[in-house]
Amino acid sequence: MFHDRARIEVHAGRGGDGAISFRREKYVPKGGPDGGDGGPGGDVVLVADPDLRDLSTIHRRPVYRAGRGEPGRGAGKHGASGGSIELRAPVGTQVLDEQGQVIADLATSGASTTLARGGRGGRGNRRFVGPTRQTPRFAEVGEPGGAAVVELRLKLLADAALVGLPNAGKSSLLRRISNAKPKVAEYPFTTLAPVLGTVEATGGRQLTVADVPGLIEGASEGVGLGHEFLAHLERARLLVHVIDAATGDPAVQFRAIDRELSAYGAGLDERPQIVVLNKLDLLEAPPGLGVEDERIVAVVALSAATGAGVEALERRLFELVPEPDVAPADEPGLVDFLVYRPQPRGRQYRILRTDRGYRVVGRPPGEEELEAALRAAGAKPGDEVLVGDEALELA
Repeated sequence: MFHDRARIEVHAGRGGDGAISFRREKYVPKGGPDGGDGGPGGDVVLVADPDLRDLSTIHRRPVYRAGRGEPGRGAGKHGASGGSIELRAPVGTQVLDEQGQVIADLATSGASTTLARGGRGGRGNRRFVGPTRQTPRFAEVGEPGGAAVVELRLKLLADAALVGLPNAGKSSLLRRISNAKPKVAEYPFTTLAPVLGTVEATGGRQLTVADVPGLIEGASEGVGLGHEFLAHLERARLLVHVIDAATGDPAVQFRAIDRELSAYGAGLDERPQIVVLNKLDLLEAPPGLGVEDERIVAVVALSAATGAGVEALERRLFELVPEPDVAPADEPGLVDFLVYRPQPRGRQYRILRTDRGYRVVGRPPGEEELEAALRAAGAKPGDEVLVGDEALELA
């Protein structure tokens, strides 16, 4: 099954605790502190992979957790970093937060974004040595890693997209012009998911063409999963409007789809179009469109069944889709690449682990948040907790 959406929960790793340690050697009975720092927690990273076509690999798991940093040790040894998780998604994947705002857009191959950043490792006791504190008997607890619930949405990156009413012959046409093998049958809604194909020119140039499931009246309002399907048209630089010229008035069919594109928005109704009058083999004479529109850059009559007129369409595709190196950077429909690197929320307090329990320095939060932070740091019921000059006992 094709998955163009996935909702996942990501948790970065907690930082390792700093160590409380003192040198204990044969000839150094009262050595100084040598506790090392804890290692940072692992990140959760999303990377755009050009070999992937949908989000099915991510969709299988709802929760991802990175590794925790290892604690520091004596002799000044620092803990190892926690293992990071690298999730791979197709090029064109957008990341949305819980409010539905786009926070990252992996619009290029190899683009990456950090969904959750690992917590910092705690400092060992040797880092707290000062002129008036020669033997600190405490170390810093590692900070928690970031966490988030994000939604991934795939918007196909295609040079051209086939659009039209159900059973217009889009899948048959894609099979003719590309290496794709979509399912083809003589009934509506044969295509239930977008299909990508590659069209090759004799000079070696390639174009990516998407076959989007047939649209119906009300698609712009979400009827028949219309919103999900229309979203895959947003980044196509050219629309190929396929019309069944053997069924009804081509102008009526053109206007029906145009209304849905206009109602959906996102600039789809402004995109240049090639209008394909399909099923020429079922007509006695080549059909006409009967529509004057500046967005229509070419009208091609063909038969996807017999192949008549297909070469003319391929030539027009390569003529009308600009070369990648001359495409304007601010071309309508192409979303800017956003970089999202969340920073852990800065806490106004620190939790120190002592040889007797725990100590909270700085501005502590409310009781519930502080108790949760102490438990996450490893505190157990009965442990002594010093908050400023007040001694508490964890319940």
